[in-house]
Amino acid sequence: MTEVELEKENTAIANEYRNLLKISYQFLTDEDKKLIRLAFNTAVDAHKDQRRKSGEAYIFHPIAVAKIVAAEIGLDATSIAAALLHDVVEDTDFTLNDMERLFGETVARIVDGLTKISKLQNEADVSLQAENFRKMLLTLHDDVRVIIIKIADRLHNMQTMASMPSHKQVKIASETLYIYAPLAHRMGLYNIKTELEDLSLKYTEPEVYNSILEKTLESKEEQNDYIKTFNDSIRESLDNQNIDFQIKGRPKSIFSIRKKMLKQNVSFEEVYDKFAVRIIYKCDQEQEKFIAWKIYSIVTDHYRPNPVRLRDWISSPKSTGYEALHITVMGPKGRWVEVQIRSERMNEIAEKGYAAHYKYKQGAKDEGGLDEWLVKLQEALENNEANAVDFIEQFKLNLYSKEIFVFTPKGDLKSLPKGATSLDFAFSIHSQVGYRTRGTRVNGKLVPLSHVLKSGDQVEVITSENTKPTANWLEYVTTARAKSKIKSSLNDEKKKIAADGKELLSRKLKQLKITLNEKSVNELVSFFELKTSLDLFYRAGLGNIDNKRLKDFAAERSNAFISFFKKRTRKQSTHEEVNKDEITHKYDLLVFGKEEEKLNYKLSSCCNPIPGDQVFGFVTVSEGIKVHKTNCPNSVSLQANYAYRIIKAKWIDSSQQEYFTDLIITGIDQLGLVNNLTMVISNNMHVNIKKISFETDDGVFTGHITVSVQNKNTIDKLINNIKKINGIDRVKRV
Repeated sequence: MTEVELEKENTAIANEYRNLLKISYQFLTDEDKKLIRLAFNTAVDAHKDQRRKSGEAYIFHPIAVAKIVAAEIGLDATSIAAALLHDVVEDTDFTLNDMERLFGETVARIVDGLTKISKLQNEADVSLQAENFRKMLLTLHDDVRVIIIKIADRLHNMQTMASMPSHKQVKIASETLYIYAPLAHRMGLYNIKTELEDLSLKYTEPEVYNSILEKTLESKEEQNDYIKTFNDSIRESLDNQNIDFQIKGRPKSIFSIRKKMLKQNVSFEEVYDKFAVRIIYKCDQEQEKFIAWKIYSIVTDHYRPNPVRLRDWISSPKSTGYEALHITVMGPKGRWVEVQIRSERMNEIAEKGYAAHYKYKQGAKDEGGLDEWLVKLQEALENNEANAVDFIEQFKLNLYSKEIFVFTPKGDLKSLPKGATSLDFAFSIHSQVGYRTRGTRVNGKLVPLSHVLKSGDQVEVITSENTKPTANWLEYVTTARAKSKIKSSLNDEKKKIAADGKELLSRKLKQLKITLNEKSVNELVSFFELKTSLDLFYRAGLGNIDNKRLKDFAAERSNAFISFFKKRTRKQSTHEEVNKDEITHKYDLLVFGKEEEKLNYKLSSCCNPIPGDQVFGFVTVSEGIKVHKTNCPNSVSLQANYAYRIIKAKWIDSSQQEYFTDLIITGIDQLGLVNNLTMVISNNMHVNIKKISFETDDGVFTGHITVSVQNKNTIDKLINNIKKINGIDRVKRV
């Protein structure tokens, strides 16, 4: 780098630092400024010889993370300093002792937490990814700022990922969708959550992302005009009531539009609520609720509200601290519009999450907020019996869950995820109450343990000392806390039986002249097609290990490895016999990896890929390669947890082989419709119908058709042609 370029870069670094101070100068004391200046100088010195993949000086990254922490989250000077230093201990010669000596115990603790997370991400054995996530979440217990700064770090990495190879982009984006976006959501960082989701879609499904982005930009002017029309009609009424307010239009994120298109099986043009209107008002805190309902009254005087779409998060705030009044009204041109009513205080909490929540609480006790959530989270995290992937899945689902509010018999309010059951409620009171639950009453009426609760229900738990959890209970609950507690109880019982089983098995094997050790246990687990040694001992304890089968095991033991080795050799030779150049036009062909090898595979039933779909291969433990569509519901989980088992796959030909695809067709029932439909499918397009059934209900029909097609182009063309038939409303590929 020339001297001129170096000077230019140093000027840019200094400008970025000044911008950081400008963002936060209003609340910084002189001591704060000294702390941030020292952190900046230390980071510049530590990273002076480092550059990012894009070629720019590494120091730009920690400054950018610190700016996100200050501007978008509104954290304190300690957090800004920690953000500037977050990579120093991991990447340079500086130690934690140096951090503590220079910046104090708090900054050092946060940097230590961030360093632990970074080390987890870089471990060679990526099969431990889900376990790594669990360990990462444990840092929440040390200091919640660790995870918030990590979210900011991930956001900047996502914003600057263009120079990375595509497979790494997909892995990081999947990981972001899988764990960081839900975490941002749970922290109340809705703006960051939205940006993380959009950026993830940009790399996991670039064509979809670019298509929606292009259409959004094209319709921006039309949306602005619509919002102006909506606003103008209520502005005068709000002014007449002397309300100090501002109205903003908020377009839906690309990710949420995509989600709605998939969920409702509609095109971009058919998604009507692509934006929301936000009314932000200024007032004293004691007047907030009164003015919110006053604005509600004015809006609903002008536009008819949807009665089932009222969300009162002011009377009962979300556990994230979020407060607002949401109403959906029928706006101009017969379009539904969501209106969000918030005070300035509520808006800042919505934008900046817990940082703003605590700022306004001014030391007040945080009832049912972050502290309570952290305690519950810690309990779940410390349940070592749970499978890590299952745990993260459950944790992620609970993060995104909508809330319901139910009452205890004494009238106390409890928050639970939507879909929670009466047994979930029992475990939310206390684990010992959950274990002893004999039955539940909802609104005075006896109900099953699996009864799904609704907001406003009053729930009473009936307990008995003689009751204990059974395996069926796992089907009755939805929350991570209840599942982990039930599994823990069942595992304790299983371990007692397994301990007796181990003794029994040892004696039986001794008679067959086999010693019970690690090697023989592993062989037995494989022989009986079980998953773990605990399963083996448990079955032995229950008396389910048959003596005759044990004798068979002893007889075959010496040949087992030889048979296995021969089988492996045969499989390998089969692959070697495949001529990679021998690709004919006669067959649909799926190839894998850079070498475009032909390998044995199965099409996954969760997404039913057909030739032409964007796909990838997943190497399973027992079923070989399973092929999934890139937009498969399980794709994000697989990419995030098992990146090392993902292999590239693509269709390189599509001509003769046929695949079954199911279509669901809805529309208005009329004479000759079925005839028209079969004419289009069979006669016009020469597609073979394998199965067909129709149901009608008050003039509306639903049809299920299974067709045999050769590739994705055929099915896309078929769907478009069916849509043109008079009376057809929707066609959905299952």
